[in-house]
Amino acid sequence: MRLATYDYQGQQRLGVVAGGYIADVSAAVSSMLALVEGGADALAAAQAEADRATDRLALGQVRLLSPFPRPKKNILCLGVNYRAHGEEALRALAPHRSYQPPKHPVWFTKAVTSVCGPYDDIELDLGLSQKYDWEAELAVVIGREGRHIPKEHAFEYVHSYTVFNDFSVRDFQLDHGGQWFLGKSLDRASPMGPWLVTPDELGDPGNLRISCRVNGVTKQNANTSELIFDVPAVIADISQILTLEPGDVISTGTPAGVGLGRTPQEWLKPGDVMETEIERIGTLRNRMVASYR
Repeated sequence: MRLATYDYQGQQRLGVVAGGYIADVSAAVSSMLALVEGGADALAAAQAEADRATDRLALGQVRLLSPFPRPKKNILCLGVNYRAHGEEALRALAPHRSYQPPKHPVWFTKAVTSVCGPYDDIELDLGLSQKYDWEAELAVVIGREGRHIPKEHAFEYVHSYTVFNDFSVRDFQLDHGGQWFLGKSLDRASPMGPWLVTPDELGDPGNLRISCRVNGVTKQNANTSELIFDVPAVIADISQILTLEPGDVISTGTPAGVGLGRTPQEWLKPGDVMETEIERIGTLRNRMVASYR
């Protein structure tokens, strides 16, 4: 199933997407979080409501929102989880050092207010920074509560997958004591969507083409098979420390090709269009606009 949160005539609704159309299932399940928390029963109810629907809308008639317009908790994120990205980051930041892949997953979080919709404009304040960067990522939505989850059972805790861009303000990320939270949490700048795709429809999350384009030019082009720590590994790792809950979102890291790692370095500017795509899921398309305080 493809599950979307959308706005139609000023009302936020939950829908099932199929064949370029969306069926309103809000009468069966009130929100995306309620659907995830409701497990298999909620999915079945949503599917049944979609099957009964007679007034499906074309996707062009609605405004797709982030699947979770305001996630209930910070987004859990992986850093340097593709070897080539780790290498490019080291060349940019510490070229005298030799690259060593991380022995354990590198975690940070993004504020819930950083999330925006799949086609929303992203505001760039050039008085704040001129180093705005793209990061295409596969995100995993947790569907069951769990702690100390073994790798071999990790997929049992996955509800769905979506596309995420870990949009970064590089100087705030790197120049504020070495912590990443600030530079990763710009308000309404990290697009998610365009919907959630359940595992039965997606197939293997470890073999998906992932890419990012800026103004039609490909900047990132990789495969999730290149992840250093795959989906089961990251679920097992973080659940040693904290209890994962339904609706938690884990973004698995970005491949090489970010603006920071390019020669010369490249940064997003007003007027640019950023497209983030993962095969069998979908594409985010976000235009950069100038922000004035």
